[in-house]
Amino acid sequence: LQRDAKGQYLFDLLCHHLNLLEKDYFGIRFVDPDKQRHWLEFTKSVVKQMRAQPPFTMCFRVKFYPTDPAALKEEITRYLVFLQIKRDLYHGRLLCKTSDAALLAAYILQAEIGDYDPGKHPEGYSSKFQFFPKHSEKLERKIAEIHKSELSGQTPATSELNFLRKAQTLETYGVDPHPCKDVSGNAAFLAFTPFGFVVLQGNKRVHFIKWNEVTKMKFEGKTFYLYVSQKEEKKIVLTYFAPTPEACKHLWKCGIENQAFYKLEKSSQVRTMSSSNLFFKGSRFRYSGRVAKEVMESSAKIKREPPEIHRAGLVPSRSCPSITHGPRLSSVPRTRRRAVHISIMEGLESLRDSAHSTPVRSASHGDAFAGPGRSGRVESSERVAVIADESYSPADSVLPTPVAEHSLELMLLSRQANGAPCSIEEEKESEAGTPAAEAEGELRALCPGAGGLGPAQAQQVNKFVLSVLRLLLVTVGLLFVLLLLLIVLTESDLDTAFFRDIRQTPEFEQFHYQYFCPLRRWFACKLRAVVNLLIDT
Repeated sequence: LQRDAKGQYLFDLLCHHLNLLEKDYFGIRFVDPDKQRHWLEFTKSVVKQMRAQPPFTMCFRVKFYPTDPAALKEEITRYLVFLQIKRDLYHGRLLCKTSDAALLAAYILQAEIGDYDPGKHPEGYSSKFQFFPKHSEKLERKIAEIHKSELSGQTPATSELNFLRKAQTLETYGVDPHPCKDVSGNAAFLAFTPFGFVVLQGNKRVHFIKWNEVTKMKFEGKTFYLYVSQKEEKKIVLTYFAPTPEACKHLWKCGIENQAFYKLEKSSQVRTMSSSNLFFKGSRFRYSGRVAKEVMESSAKIKREPPEIHRAGLVPSRSCPSITHGPRLSSVPRTRRRAVHISIMEGLESLRDSAHSTPVRSASHGDAFAGPGRSGRVESSERVAVIADESYSPADSVLPTPVAEHSLELMLLSRQANGAPCSIEEEKESEAGTPAAEAEGELRALCPGAGGLGPAQAQQVNKFVLSVLRLLLVTVGLLFVLLLLLIVLTESDLDTAFFRDIRQTPEFEQFHYQYFCPLRRWFACKLRAVVNLLIDT
């Protein structure tokens, strides 16, 4: 990349490589050295956004989940959305009841390995797949039963389409959770979906606000405010507290982008939003892409031969293991399993205090998948909808969130080329060596001369200096305007005691005859010359 290359250039290059036209649903995500996640802004320089040394590690993700994924025009787009939702299912973001979980997993099986073949698929073959944070044997039998009896003959494209149609009806479809706390100090997860703003707390959805009811979003430090206007002129202000100011700002920017994408009729209606009521204070942000309605209209005009999809040639992601990733955790010997469990719990404690605003992994939900259908979205925000038997807690990651992925994926690829499947435990051990903290250590090693303030502290100092300069500039501007207003009023025919006293002072008379009158004559002369020129032409 050139140093001044914008994010749009990189994104267009990637979409051209993928042969993707319906690209507005996708984005590029990265993690900074402070373990805070960000979406790459397409109008800004890539290098300036990264705050780290190259090579940069970024992830191609669904940014705006389609309201109806089955209505997407091209199969390549549906396939990429399918991969994202399959990833959400594995990380515990997408919760569902047991029957729905078995059906979704069976669709994945059919899409990846085709029809059931007794010669290739022995008893218990579904246990080699990792669809969820944790499997039970009962659930695995149900998955295999559906795959054998109900999905025979479905092509990969058909199975993926059915998977999308089913996932769309779930309560947590499109949820990208942001961990926060409410005013009482209780943990909660905030998320923006195609249908509105949701708050998940415990095992319940405590708020669902439609996009047309959200009137304003702002943040101050770690505090996020959501202003809601409902029927009968009922107004609500929801207040939540993010782990860090950067996480709160990321939450606010995600809300601004999602509301603009799903709510507005056209991109010309997008306005620059401010995080504060005072125009010289706070952050300003503007969504720069197209809105959902424009994307759908543009997709309808696509006329080309469907691009070829290479499903089998994809390298398995370490964050979403494919079917070759070996046995379940329950099949590991008990002593080994206890050691793994202890190391995982230690990782959970450290991750719970991290600055991630969009956690991607979930604690084990076991066989308890529960959640009402899509009809729950039309309920008012006062209704509390139960979404699971256990607490919705994707922040309790089974594994640390990676920053650099390429080294492990190359290792997995070489292992598979040699015919040796990688087990889940080996993958965890490999991931343990590449968390965001290690990337930060590498950054410091690459910049040994960099001392003093860290990146976050330097950014806070820069923000403070910028705020002070803004305040000074506004103050000087206001004083200048007031001075001009005072001159105009004193030179006018307004007859008040205050202005009479000013006009009688020697200083004002000197200003009036030596400066104001010559300047007025000069302006009048220039104005007459311009008028005469216009009349002559």
